[in-house]
Amino acid sequence: MQKTVHIIGAGISGLSAAMRLANAGYEVAVHEATQQAGGRCRSYFDAATNLTIDNGNHLLLSGNSHAVSYARSIGTEAGLVGPARAQFPFVDLSSGQRWQLDLGDSRFPLWVFDEARRVPDTSLRDYLALAPLVWAGTDALVGKTIPCQGTLYDRLVQPLLLAALNVDPPEGSAGLAGAIVRETLLAGGQACRPLIAREGLSSVLIEPAVKQLQDRGNSVRFGHELRAFTMSGDRVAQLEFGGEDRVTLADGDAVVLAVPPRAAAALLPGLKTPTKFRAIVNAHFRVDPPRGAAPILGVVGGLVEWLFAFPQRLSVTISNGDRLVDRPREELAQAIWNDVCKAAGVSGELPPWQIVRERRATFEATPEQNALRPGPATGQKNLFLAGDWTATGLPATIEGSVRSGDRAADLVLARR
Repeated sequence: MQKTVHIIGAGISGLSAAMRLANAGYEVAVHEATQQAGGRCRSYFDAATNLTIDNGNHLLLSGNSHAVSYARSIGTEAGLVGPARAQFPFVDLSSGQRWQLDLGDSRFPLWVFDEARRVPDTSLRDYLALAPLVWAGTDALVGKTIPCQGTLYDRLVQPLLLAALNVDPPEGSAGLAGAIVRETLLAGGQACRPLIAREGLSSVLIEPAVKQLQDRGNSVRFGHELRAFTMSGDRVAQLEFGGEDRVTLADGDAVVLAVPPRAAAALLPGLKTPTKFRAIVNAHFRVDPPRGAAPILGVVGGLVEWLFAFPQRLSVTISNGDRLVDRPREELAQAIWNDVCKAAGVSGELPPWQIVRERRATFEATPEQNALRPGPATGQKNLFLAGDWTATGLPATIEGSVRSGDRAADLVLARR
């Protein structure tokens, strides 16, 4: 009799687990509480701009091996596009200076030895000062591990770690920051080529997975919220969806719980999860990017941090955005647009726009909150956890999310 794995949650961690298990011959049943898949990684049609936009601008790197393998497994790796070489243009809005970080295409960080490819006005010694991050523990603070000042910090380290950790870098976990540095800057340009889902997150990372699961006879149910587990000894015996809607698990069946931490804690009383979160603010403007605009531009010295160029649209990401979530929308849009004009070299009145404020975008990547992240195994032998908030060794990123789904699936496979 074929074994069934019930995936609770159709975000990217749940879908990656589902695909891995379906490819291994399991029957998969995905249960999603909302009416769409993707969670915090999805696209939707926005009436204000008359465009399909993403609810967040997510950047992948060529070295994000789990995320790239997931895209390959659903046939959409070609939908992740970027420059042939790991180059990142930057602009400092306060001084007007522009430069390009060129990490090349090596497996090693040879770029730090070439003054023309480094951040301007930095020396090799500045980069060597980052070394303590590489072996730092997750209980250490970034601010106690490396100097959080100077040209290299302001122009590269601060923007990189702010985007990855979604907290002001000095208060972040040095261990999580070190994982990012090891997998990006230290891995050479071959691992750092930026990849963007130009046609939208849903069309590249979400909808093809749902379709592939359904085409192969697996079920994906929307508006199907799990209300409770019924336990029997050390295993989950039933899934309760409300009223008479329940599923009884056979001996070989398993469950992957891939929901946000608050929902997971409600379903599993006593589960330790992160309790503090930080916001991310994204802004989208309907305007044709200038000819030759870089797919992604790092912005220093302003409100904007990263500027993305899409067809008919310029989009902005601002991390650690709690200070902006209650600011009047029109005022915020105008302030961001002013920065966009300086950074992108465009001008004009405020075009059609949309502000997306994700109040609980990521868990707070501090040592305190990182210590609350659970592993994938639970007290029930047939129940496993997935999600970027679990103990992946990375901050809350798409790579961490896919990694968590893969790991949960591997634990299910190990039960065979």
